[in-house]
Amino acid sequence: MPNSDGILATTRRRLLGALGAGGTASLAGCVAAPDAGDVAEETTTTKPARETDVDSVAADPTDIPDPIDRDEPTTHEITLEAEEVTAEIEPGVTFDYMTFGGQIPGPMVRVRRGDTVEFTMENLPDNAMPHNVDFHAIYGTGGGSVATTASPGAENKMRFRAEYPGAYIYHCAVPNLDYHISAGMFGMILVEPEDGLPEVDHEFYVGQHEIYTDKPTGKAGHHAFDMESMAAENPSYVLLNGEKYAYAADRYGPLEVETGDTARVYMVTGGPNLTSNFHPIGNVWSEAWPNGAVASTPDEFVQTMAVPPGSCFVGTMEFPVPERVKLVDHALSRVARKGLMAEIDVLGEERPEVFDPGFDGTDHEDPRYE
Repeated sequence: MPNSDGILATTRRRLLGALGAGGTASLAGCVAAPDAGDVAEETTTTKPARETDVDSVAADPTDIPDPIDRDEPTTHEITLEAEEVTAEIEPGVTFDYMTFGGQIPGPMVRVRRGDTVEFTMENLPDNAMPHNVDFHAIYGTGGGSVATTASPGAENKMRFRAEYPGAYIYHCAVPNLDYHISAGMFGMILVEPEDGLPEVDHEFYVGQHEIYTDKPTGKAGHHAFDMESMAAENPSYVLLNGEKYAYAADRYGPLEVETGDTARVYMVTGGPNLTSNFHPIGNVWSEAWPNGAVASTPDEFVQTMAVPPGSCFVGTMEFPVPERVKLVDHALSRVARKGLMAEIDVLGEERPEVFDPGFDGTDHEDPRYE
């Protein structure tokens, strides 16, 4: 069994080997100061939209692991691939994303408290930069970021046991980590309590982040990353799942449920700078677990939940009437002007005793109200 000095020496060699000469300052000071030279020279010039590598980076909110239904811990073999891709933020606007698994947010990892994870971080060979993963759900130096730092074409491994329950962010944590997170490198690991979570009819997974570019919101062409805008916390876009209105009705949505259903929403805020004010227009969080603390007693009937960068939220909704629920950041300029919204269509029979959009003030004897 290696001693602690040996472990620290090994992880330090991994970090320095992946990062090169610049790694020393990064290790000593935690995070090196951003360097505009790390971003392509095109940040100062106008470029047409680029050919895309993928059709979309928007993670499907329904594509998440099933709830855990077992009483004993187990071991998981989990791999995340760092993948740099060019895709559209909105039609006609391209951007060079950095992702886990080609999607934003990265794939949801779901384990049970007491489970062991044998984890592999793969940095694909076509990438240009080193990457790693910091899991907020583990005890260990840098959340495992030092142990997993890998250059393009390399991989690193670690093993950990999930000691505490909750919904936690994971994100890239190399130097200029704010740039990597803004470009898409974040996701959620859910550690379920030993007794699991209450049963619901649907589960959805979304992630919010902001993108800082060298062009105004919506301007056609290729948008390069802009370090100065990030330092000023002045984003071009604020997004759910990586693209403008990704899961609204006019893009890949809406999501669908039936009246009488229940849904649990898992939300992670990558940031790197802005706190989300997460609100379901036309609904309420029946149960709300701030900071993803699912082992705690939930708040009830919460209208808007603050979700700071580097944190998560878990909330449930009920759907008594047909409607379209809009998931938004209630800093509403981010919805109207920066691109953040998803939609859920609730399908079913009307219940005018709960909500009657056609009420004219005279129909008090209408049998529908009985």
